[in-house]
Amino acid sequence: MSAAQFLQADTILHNGSIWCGYEEGVVGALAIWQGKVLAAGPADEILKLKGSGTRLIDLDGRFAMPGLNDAHLHLISVGLTLGWLDATPQKAPTLDSLLQQIRERAATVPPGTWIRARGYDQTKLDVGRHPHKSELDAAAPDHPVMLVRACGHVSIFNSRAFELAGVDESTPVPEGGLLEQKNGVLTGMVAENAQGLIRKAIPQATTEEMIDAIEAAGNMLLSYGITSVMDAAVGHVGGFDEIRAYNLAKLNGRLPVRTWLVLLGDPGTSIVPQCYEAGLVSGVGDDMLKVGAVKIFLDGSAGGRTAWMSRPYLGDDDNTGVQILTDEHLEELVMDAHAKGYQLACHAIGDAAIGQLITAYEKALAARPDPDRRHRIEHCGFSTDEQHRRMLTAGIYPCPQQVFIYDFGDAYVSVLGEERALSSYPLKTWKDLGFKPATGSDSPVCHPNPFPNIYSMVTRETWKGTVMDARERVSIEEALQVYTEYGAFSQKLEHVKGRLVSGQVADIAVFSRNMLTAKPEEILNDTQCVMTLRGGEVVFERQ
Repeated sequence: MSAAQFLQADTILHNGSIWCGYEEGVVGALAIWQGKVLAAGPADEILKLKGSGTRLIDLDGRFAMPGLNDAHLHLISVGLTLGWLDATPQKAPTLDSLLQQIRERAATVPPGTWIRARGYDQTKLDVGRHPHKSELDAAAPDHPVMLVRACGHVSIFNSRAFELAGVDESTPVPEGGLLEQKNGVLTGMVAENAQGLIRKAIPQATTEEMIDAIEAAGNMLLSYGITSVMDAAVGHVGGFDEIRAYNLAKLNGRLPVRTWLVLLGDPGTSIVPQCYEAGLVSGVGDDMLKVGAVKIFLDGSAGGRTAWMSRPYLGDDDNTGVQILTDEHLEELVMDAHAKGYQLACHAIGDAAIGQLITAYEKALAARPDPDRRHRIEHCGFSTDEQHRRMLTAGIYPCPQQVFIYDFGDAYVSVLGEERALSSYPLKTWKDLGFKPATGSDSPVCHPNPFPNIYSMVTRETWKGTVMDARERVSIEEALQVYTEYGAFSQKLEHVKGRLVSGQVADIAVFSRNMLTAKPEEILNDTQCVMTLRGGEVVFERQ
């Protein structure tokens, strides 16, 4: 007799389709005890674990599965940007509609108040170009304005913003940055490392504001069935104080999602020395809040033409993107973090950046071998077959965001051409090679809504309907495995979460539609999360 037969479940889910994982398949009922899965199987067997105090959750025919794991987003930034203007193509399809939002905000806040907007994509704007500083000036002459491109690697600032930051045409451009000028005059466009020159003039978020952001963003994620996340650049908003904000949020019951912290390790903004001194190395923490990896940025974004490529962008023979660090500097930073015991999860999108990062990882692993360190390449969008072979040999893993295909696929075609763009983010190739790629939204780059992400994995279609290499499609079961089990694997937590099996945490998402049998369009347009459990407790219920 198993131990389960002597126990009474705290909670039993029944009367629905419960997908426990790729290998485990579908069962009719699931029992929870002390926050973890006790047993899963046929309803008549699982209901034998019902006691006088057992709570029964009737799924009413709906579909339940392991809670989703967004393996790369920016939780604090998501929460903070909830109050920003929405410059996404859905909300601002034309330049004038975008400027109108800025005009309206300027009319309601005192002069001198920062106006912040995020989400524009010049390839989707009616004018087909980046907004200009003079246009922001006309919309808000008395307010500093920051308009952030969807990718976060490019921003447009107005004249008031430049004045406040003390930046003009003669300001030296930092290495790995861009302060665009035309005819000797700033256009307003600032990219990569140069963004900090102007952003330093923006008042920094307080600890309490960051805790509010963690809670607000986390609750929103629960409403989509997302129970676990990776915060991909802790320190980016508030430096080491973000560590304090996360721990206070957890202490006060205001951390809604399980969070894996990736520490910003960039030169000049790194919080790694303070974290290491405080004993915060990879693996420190518990199932709710854990120190994960170290993040270093190697390049920018493909849609913004700043991802570092081995060949130039279309129609721009002098531009191969932005190389942020020299080989020597990167290798020194990677070696240092690796020697300190950290997993690394570095940003590299273009094939040149990916190659540079693989070399740095190879050298660190050769100097201090660790067959299960699982260094990650965040995004890894334009990797090559030769790079895949090197990654397999060294135990390096791609950690992509498949929703980029849906949101940005057409932009990739426009800046790189079909031959280079269509095969980007090759999920099926990675999966077949045994990489166990996770997925995420990189929110606030893309919306954390998981349905476009799932849709793009099974169809390889963009929002416009462009098919980005049908050979890279996966089945719905594979897509859900990527969003759950592989997300846990990317965080070295596959024995803790990601499947609904005995002993793993009872993190469960319940959806209005059975995704295993639904058409992709139904998943995209007509599916909702109706209930979310974290650790066996109902933490979201749609009214």
